Amino acid sequence: MASDLLLFLLYALIVGGLAWPLGVYMARVFSGERALLAPVAGPLERGILGALGPAALRDQHWTRYALSVLAFNLGGWLFLYAVLRLQHLLPWNPQGLPPMSADLAFNTAVSFVTNTNWQAYGGETALSYFSQMVGLTVQNFLSAATGMAVAVAVIRGFAPTKSQTLGNFWVDATRAVLYVLLPLSILAALVLVWQGVPQTLQAYVHATTLEGSDQLIGMGPAASQIAIKQLGTNGGGFFNVNSAHPFENPTVLSNMVQLVYILLIPAAFCFLFGRMVRDMRQGVAIFAAMGLLFVAGLAVVYGAELRGNPLLDALPIDQAAGNMEGKEARFGVGLSALWATATTAASNGSVNAMHDSFTPLGSLPLLLNMQVGEVIFGGVGAGFYGMLLFVVLTVFLAGLMVGRTPEYLGKKIQAKEVKLAVIAFLSMPVGVLVFGALAATVPSALTAVQDPGPHGLSEILYAYSSATGNNGSAFAGYGAAAPFHTTLQGIAMMLGRYAFIVPMLAIAGSLAGKASAPASTGTFPTHGPLFVVLLMTVVLIMGGLTFFPALALGPLAEHVSMAAGQSFGGISP
Repeated sequence: MASDLLLFLLYALIVGGLAWPLGVYMARVFSGERALLAPVAGPLERGILGALGPAALRDQHWTRYALSVLAFNLGGWLFLYAVLRLQHLLPWNPQGLPPMSADLAFNTAVSFVTNTNWQAYGGETALSYFSQMVGLTVQNFLSAATGMAVAVAVIRGFAPTKSQTLGNFWVDATRAVLYVLLPLSILAALVLVWQGVPQTLQAYVHATTLEGSDQLIGMGPAASQIAIKQLGTNGGGFFNVNSAHPFENPTVLSNMVQLVYILLIPAAFCFLFGRMVRDMRQGVAIFAAMGLLFVAGLAVVYGAELRGNPLLDALPIDQAAGNMEGKEARFGVGLSALWATATTAASNGSVNAMHDSFTPLGSLPLLLNMQVGEVIFGGVGAGFYGMLLFVVLTVFLAGLMVGRTPEYLGKKIQAKEVKLAVIAFLSMPVGVLVFGALAATVPSALTAVQDPGPHGLSEILYAYSSATGNNGSAFAGYGAAAPFHTTLQGIAMMLGRYAFIVPMLAIAGSLAGKASAPASTGTFPTHGPLFVVLLMTVVLIMGGLTFFPALALGPLAEHVSMAAGQSFGGISP
């Protein structure tokens, strides 16, 4: 336990120590100032943007910015869908894999374009190298760049200056790729290759096992995709079991590097925000709220997994190491709990342990991390503009309590902004509860549920929380490849992505046109401990009020039943 706590502390120090300078660097990049990599990335940027022409590079009103985002993502979806459907005709397919079915290609294309990376297939058994590299890896960069660009545009709306525009999407997305995502991904890929992750175009390898049978070992250009999947909070595995696979995550060092990459850019956005709004205290306050919520979730997950399964207490089974079901021995309970908390908090979705095997109480924070809208660090950019949604609601509630018109950074938060924030928030309950209810009542959809009782309900809740929250992780036993789920979850992914993006850009556009008033004695401070606590409270209350009844019937009911010695078709004492 002591070694686990030291690893947790080391992880916090590394993420916090790297996030601040990275945030300042990104602020310079997106503000158009000369940055560290300008000698290398600058010529590439000018070449790409020059090809678009001057008319496409003018600063955009929020409506035009939103249309650019939607058009870019639609083009990406069409391209990726075509690649998946035609992969049997395309190069770099040494195993001769067939094309994806129409419904699965729709689901997968939506998944990677929306930065969800939900996978209803096994990577090494369904996708060619061309599909992995030109299809999925490219979208890992572009979907991450989309989230970063939107977040920067939203931040410009909150900034003190008055403007009718939010910047230019094409410029922001290009800079995100060239100055941030690409160089950091190259660095991580080299480290992963050093640690033993394959990066090859050779065919799969035949090996003879100790029993004398033939085994086909999947290979491929894995390191390059894994680097951006973690950095861009994409999370889709090159291999079926994702980061639990020894080829994706072979050592404790590779595990730590990938863990740091999962939270690095989301954490850095807090300090980018502080720099761009000219008040670093604001960014630190949001970072503190995210960090405290993360630590609370990790404490619950780690404590529950360390305690183990109460149904095994009466059996001669050693649980001294905690609940090790579904976990890799090289990572243990500590690194498995840390990864599970980080991947669900950060909209990443990669796994180094099977979440279906976590205890009910251990899986509860994982569900909540996704259901509150992936705002506890969240996806690259997406988590931050999601948290700004809660900031709007928090200052609105604070204004009601003190009887003043709410303000944030000197700009008045009025009915229009609050209505838009509520519209964006409602995308989560619609995707999780409404779509989840359909999945729980349609007979053909219920065949995907592996386990009876409360755990079966948790499988459904997790699947649709993951899809709507653009997370991508799953309870491993859930059969999501049925056409019903591939279609409905594809719709949920689009809802969770674009029903957040468009209202948040509208809020930013509205605030950008407002003048910033100087702070007065009656201004509610938004950089101190009181605001941090209030912000965390609003996140938890809104998530709790919305999803608690469903969670009470799922993981909470299962936990109470297990504590009473009752199982639903599993182990009994």
